[in-house]
Amino acid sequence: MKDLLLLHGALGAPAHFNAYAPGLEHHFTLHTIEFAGHGSTAIPENGITMQSYADQVLAYCNEKNLHQVYIFGYSMGGYVALALALQQPGLVASVITLATKLDWTEESALQEGKKLSPGIIKEKVPQFAAQLAKMHGAEKWERLLPAIAAMMRDLGARPLLDTDKLASLTIPVQLMVGDKDNMVTLDETLKAAKAIPGARLAVLPATKHPLELARPDLVTAMLKDFWELPQ
Repeated sequence: MKDLLLLHGALGAPAHFNAYAPGLEHHFTLHTIEFAGHGSTAIPENGITMQSYADQVLAYCNEKNLHQVYIFGYSMGGYVALALALQQPGLVASVITLATKLDWTEESALQEGKKLSPGIIKEKVPQFAAQLAKMHGAEKWERLLPAIAAMMRDLGARPLLDTDKLASLTIPVQLMVGDKDNMVTLDETLKAAKAIPGARLAVLPATKHPLELARPDLVTAMLKDFWELPQ
């Protein structure tokens, strides 16, 4: 059976893919990875970078002796998947992303990072603060946010992906974005899709950025359609 890696987003968790397992486990051996600093894992002393996450996924694949893996990456997980596919072309068979921001600049990184203030989140969206505390630890989540913000700034200054690099991908890729996503634009996703030879773009109706708010039946149907699996 083929191997499918499910890569969660920043501040997310592998459990966010639980709703997708029933529709995929008959076609793939499923693998989830908890990115460093999330959940029960410690925040690395030398900080978090997108490259370190790509290295973490590569280490997992080597440990499990995985080859020609399929990847479904949500948000940050999609960026990691595409970076890994470029760096390890023999490892990755195909990538599908959802809600992945691919156009990072120093300005956009600063703006996104400003949203990750623990104090503002506790004041403005206490429900979200409670969710983060439950997922990542009552004290650790407040240290995870600035670590992710620093990762974004690093990505804005030194992006791992651009249109020239994406143009060198030779694997099947589908980029998906919700029509109501307030973080990732259709324009940047379309631009990336045009840069990748043979890539497919899918716009999901009535879909916001958070994976928890997406329709698992719709997303799973899109995965199966692209990978030509029985519905």
